[in-house]
Amino acid sequence: MDLQCIDTDFLIIGGGTAGCWAALSFREHSNARVLIAEKADIKRSGCLAAGVNALNAYIAPGKKPQDYVDYARTDAEGIVRGDLLLTMAEGLNRAVEKLEKLGLTILKDEQGQYVTRGWRNIKINGENIKPILAKAVLAQENITVLNRVNVFEYIVKDNHILGAYAIDIDKPILYVISAKAVLCATGGASGLYKPNHPGFSRHKLWYPPFNTGAGLAMGIRAGAEMTTLEMRFIALRCKDTIAPTGTLAQGVGAKQINSAGEVYETKYGLTTSQRLHGTVMENLNGRGPCYLQTIGITKEQETDLIKAYLNMAPSQSLRWLESGKGPSVQNVEIEGTEPYITGGHTAAGYWVNTNRETTVRALFAAGDAAGGCPQKYVTGAMVEGEIAAKAAIKYMDKKTPALNTDEAIKQLPKGSNVSFTVDDLEKEMQAIMDEHAGGIGTSYRFSEASLKIANEKIQELEALSKHISATDMQEFVYILELKERLTLCRSLIAHLSAKKETECYINSRLENGKISIILRPLVGEGEIYEH
Repeated sequence: MDLQCIDTDFLIIGGGTAGCWAALSFREHSNARVLIAEKADIKRSGCLAAGVNALNAYIAPGKKPQDYVDYARTDAEGIVRGDLLLTMAEGLNRAVEKLEKLGLTILKDEQGQYVTRGWRNIKINGENIKPILAKAVLAQENITVLNRVNVFEYIVKDNHILGAYAIDIDKPILYVISAKAVLCATGGASGLYKPNHPGFSRHKLWYPPFNTGAGLAMGIRAGAEMTTLEMRFIALRCKDTIAPTGTLAQGVGAKQINSAGEVYETKYGLTTSQRLHGTVMENLNGRGPCYLQTIGITKEQETDLIKAYLNMAPSQSLRWLESGKGPSVQNVEIEGTEPYITGGHTAAGYWVNTNRETTVRALFAAGDAAGGCPQKYVTGAMVEGEIAAKAAIKYMDKKTPALNTDEAIKQLPKGSNVSFTVDDLEKEMQAIMDEHAGGIGTSYRFSEASLKIANEKIQELEALSKHISATDMQEFVYILELKERLTLCRSLIAHLSAKKETECYINSRLENGKISIILRPLVGEGEIYEH
């Protein structure tokens, strides 16, 4: 394997929403060098790869940022960082305006105002939102993009990040990247649990299957403090297609009904978790299947829905068109997905301060990788990328610890040949998490005894994973992704087991191979947390 050493000023790991926006924001305030390392290609990568039909985080006229904080706090039962939510909410509309200037089509009414969907999101034609971001990044000087490069480990000394290791997916190249500051914008994690669709279709998920928790796992192994991993996100989605349900619920006011046609959503509550809980309970009590009631909507509304899903989940549009039964004549069946770890919807991720700096010096996190700030969605991820980029600039002129390349290379782990495959271990991992750590198979329920079994079995898989070898670079990536997921599974299990006291943050840190749980008091209204 060839060795390439790269020196940059600001390393951004992940060229998705937060990563691209961080690069643009950094260049507005600094001439220093930026390097984006992206596992795919920034033109179509991350959660925005297929596009979106709305920006779900926006402050409509008559509302203020604090209203958004209050909404997110209520939705998460109070286990949020109000200081992070407020600094994010204050930048939402500014991010929207910049996106529009870059070329994003935002729908407007006859008065020229944005068309809102509720009070906190707006409609867009967003099938090309990611190419628009990528084009803006590639037009900048001093921004280098390494596509199809997989970062797999941080280089940390005395709790200060010096850079990262990466491999080329197509060619046998090992990169040792040194940087003055690093941003983790790798997204959250899917694939930890057995999914709705097994076998050949097991990667047909709500959340991108290539989001493996890489950045979170790297942080855990580097000793960074993580927060609220037990707040898993279980999406309520259209059955089979796993398409989002919010477009139906908010776009045409579709109510959740059971098989008897009874509206049950008001019985359980209308928060994100309550909508899912109600659906699970109706099914368990024999009143399923459950639906979103769309029968009776107008043909115009039906056409609008088909167009809207083409922007982000075309499989749902194709399902309607192929069956010849659109939502106006047939209700849409709904179900829960397997659990995900995503800081864009829940509060799971790195424990950060208001500058989005982690507990590892000069290492920042934004978007789905940053914890404490749920309901950030696209524009919130952008704002966090901007906040982190501005804060990273202060490290550019500082004398940072030097990276000893020879020493860094010696620290890389070695592998050996065995008879089983990544696929074998991945299936076993997902089965363990499903059965013992609250997956679909148990209706998301678990016990202290089941979590203990899960932890023991995951550690056994971790031991086996150390001995898998690869025949090409893509197989090498699969091995790294499996290890990332296993690392995150262990921490997630520890968080689920520790979830006994609700009025605190459950944080964790990996120390000497063991996960230590840290219970931190809630940051009060108007308070600001700093490390």
